[in-house]
Parts: sequence; structure tokens; C-alpha cells
Amino acid sequence: MDYTQFLYMGEELTLLAVILLVFIADLFLSPSAKSSEQCDSLSQECTCRCRLKVMTRIPVILLAIHTVLHLLPDTQLPYPTWQSAFGGMYLHTEMMTILKTVLNVGTLVVLTMAEPYLLRAENRSKIGEFHTLTLFTLLGMYFMVSSGHFLMFFIGLELASLPMAALASFNKKCAHSAEAGAKYILLALFSSALLLYGISLLYGATGTLYFNEIGSHLSCSTLSILALILIISGLGFKISLVPFHLWTADTYQGAPTPVTAYLSVVSKAAAAFTLMVILVKVFAVGPFVEYWNEALQWLIVASITLANLFALRQKNLKRFMAFSAISQAGYVILGLLGGTSAGMEAMVYYLGVYMLANLGAFAIISVIEEKSGALCISDYNGLYQTNPRLAFAMTICLFSLAGIPPFAGFFSKFFIFMAAFDAGFEWVVFVALVNTVVSLYYYLMIVKAMYINKSEQPIATFTSPGSVQFVVIFCIMATMAFGVISLPYNFMSYFGFGL
Repeated sequence: MDYTQFLYMGEELTLLAVILLVFIADLFLSPSAKSSEQCDSLSQECTCRCRLKVMTRIPVILLAIHTVLHLLPDTQLPYPTWQSAFGGMYLHTEMMTILKTVLNVGTLVVLTMAEPYLLRAENRSKIGEFHTLTLFTLLGMYFMVSSGHFLMFFIGLELASLPMAALASFNKKCAHSAEAGAKYILLALFSSALLLYGISLLYGATGTLYFNEIGSHLSCSTLSILALILIISGLGFKISLVPFHLWTADTYQGAPTPVTAYLSVVSKAAAAFTLMVILVKVFAVGPFVEYWNEALQWLIVASITLANLFALRQKNLKRFMAFSAISQAGYVILGLLGGTSAGMEAMVYYLGVYMLANLGAFAIISVIEEKSGALCISDYNGLYQTNPRLAFAMTICLFSLAGIPPFAGFFSKFFIFMAAFDAGFEWVVFVALVNTVVSLYYYLMIVKAMYINKSEQPIATFTSPGSVQFVVIFCIMATMAFGVISLPYNFMSYFGFGL
């Protein structure tokens, strides 16, 4: 065996090094639950919090170094722009590196956002566990994204799913959190069983599990068609497509808010990209393209429409964001229709823009929950009077999610609609456009609550922690920058007016 092939896995190896360093730091620096209580009782809160803040920031710094390391050309490991290792089980392409960078940025934002939550008295002894579990899920997503073999894909899927169940139930003393973890793990196991069964059928029909070899052996048999259905269904659970979405609202509501933010963006992005790779590399032969295009059309329409209708009825903000995420998943999958390169690029871009706006909104929801315990839409009545900056930032994030120009969300929807329209799926684009108007209405419900509705007891004025301020500023500035500065170039290039 040529062990130099491990050099092709530079991103995975450095992330594994980050996990190891975080584990060692937690071993030597993290206080026990008993010492945390003594810290409070002996009036050493300031010293204790400084030490704990160091613990929360070490993973952020290490992950930031890891991200920058693989973005700088001079520090790249010596591999070409496209390469495979271990007989094709592991793949490395520029697009995969871009998506891994998107996942890294999303994880960095979540870890930074989680600092106030982790500094609670009941969580101080579990800071290391939170970061280690989160980074292990990211490592699993790396394997999913770079897999060229169904065995590696399944290993990455399980590595990303099992720690996520622990994160969803991180609040041990909260019944809703335990329920969120139980529902997530049960439905994750069910979806994994569907995937594994579909993979076994595919192996029985073709005799191989390599993505680049299955196409040449694939025939339009009952086994192959059933395998396609099961694989789409299994990944549909991970992406929260209707009708595989039933776990989403309860899990989002019960999980800690930083975990909910991570579930809504980072986990969804990896699963959507993997579905794209599988459909394009494995099932892009014969009549299978027509089959999965037909299936995706109905899944998209059902996800966008039903999620929008249910979002109109929600009073809890985390459940509201859950149905918003289901609807956004439908828009993401819109880029897969036809299997065109323009659609794939639009999908990856959409994921990046959606990540910024959604994480910005969750950062605001998290800090308001931390300071006031408010989680209902009605609790936000009059927020502009007491916390105008948070209300303004929340408005920008919601406008981007709704697709209002000039924010980046408008252009991401435009590109993905144009890709689907050019691929010949006009009726799906029309339904998506109609649903965009519906989504605008329920996003504006929150804006109306903050700016117009009056409250006798509005959320009190407070100062957000520095970590949350950084996250919110970063997300809204990036959202505005993508929409106003960089996108005119892409807009002109799309129509053939390259600069």
C-alpha cells in the first residue's frame, strides 16, 4: 500500500489534528463540575470566566488556522486540482474544497455563537465535549463530501450523525432536549437503514460500490430503481425534504439554539452536496436521469409549499426557523434538476448565502434567548424600541432569506431559478416563485413584530456579548457584500458579459 496517498487527505488530517489538540486542551484546562461550583461560591467568577473563555476560543482559533491553511496557495499540500486516492474511494476536487471551506466557516460561526451558551454554569464542565462532538461531525461531513465509494460515504454519514444526536440532547436536564436527541437518533437510524438497504441493492445490481464504475454496469432493473428511491429517501431525511421532515421541528425546538443553527445549515449543506454527487456520478445514465428529475420535482414542490404553509402557523421562533429550513431545502435541491453545471454551481453558492443569513438570524435568536428567555414571535414585539441594532440586523437576515434585493439571498434565488428554468423545468420554477411571495409574508411577520407591534413588557435593553456581536456583524456584512459588490460580476458573466 502506498501510504503517501494519505497526503491527498490534507484537509481531513489537519482537522483531525485540530480535534486532538482540542481534546488535549480540554483534558488539562477544563474545570470539573465540582470546581465550577466552587468557583462561583468563592467569588472567583472573573478568573474562572477568563479561563473558560480561553477554552471556548481555542477551537475557534485552531479551526480558523485550519481553514486559512487550505485556502492559501503557498501552503497547499502538493496535489493537483483533481485527484483520487485509495483506488478512487477518496476524491479531491476544487469544488469539494470550496464546499469544505463553506462548512468550515459555518462551523466557526456556530462555535463563536455558542460561547454565551457554553459559559452557563451548567455547561462549564462540558465545553470540551461540545467542541469535540461538533468537530467530529464536521470530519464526517468531510468524508461524505470527498467520498468516491459508497462505503466511505456511509462511514462519513454515520460519523456526522451520531455525535449530532449527542449535541441535540446536550441539555441533560431539559426534557425537550432529550426528546430532540431521541427523535433525531431514531430517525437518523431509520434513514441510515434505508440508505444501507439501497446501497446493498445497488451492489447486487452492479457488483461494485465505486461511484465512477457503477454507471457502466447500471441497467434499468427493478433493483436499480428501488436503490435510487431508497438512496433519495435516506438523504431526504438528512436534508429535511417533505415527506421526510417530521423530525425537524421538534428537534430544532428542543436542541440548544447553537446546535439548531448547526443542524439547519452545515449538516444540510453536506447532505445536499453528497446527493448531487451521487445523482450526477452514479445515476446519470439511461432513463435514470429522467427518474430522479421527476422525483426531485415533486419533492421540491412539496417541501417548499407545505413548509411555507406550516411556517405561517408557528408561534415559536425555533419551530418557525425549522419550517423555513425545510422550505429553503427545496430551493437548494432546485439546483439539481437537470444535473447541469450551472445548477450545481448555483446550489453551492445558494448554500453559502443561506448559511450567512440563517446563522446571523440564529445568533440573534440565541442571544435574546440567553438574555431574556424569549422564543416566541410575540415576544419580539417592540424590539426595535429597546434593541434597535439587533432588530436591524435581524431584518437584514430575514430579507436575505426571503430573497429581497439587493441582499445576497435575492441573487442566490435568481441564479438557482435561472439554472432550473434553462434546464426545462419551468413549472417548478413558477411554483417556487409563487412560494417566494408566501415566504416573504411570514418573514415580514417577524419584522412587523419588531417595528410595528406594541408590547407592555418588551424585551429589556441589553448589551450582546462580544462573540455574538462579531458573528452578527460578520454575517450581515457578508450578506450585503455578496449582494452589492461581488454579484454584479456574476450577474453579467451569467448573461455572457464577462468583465
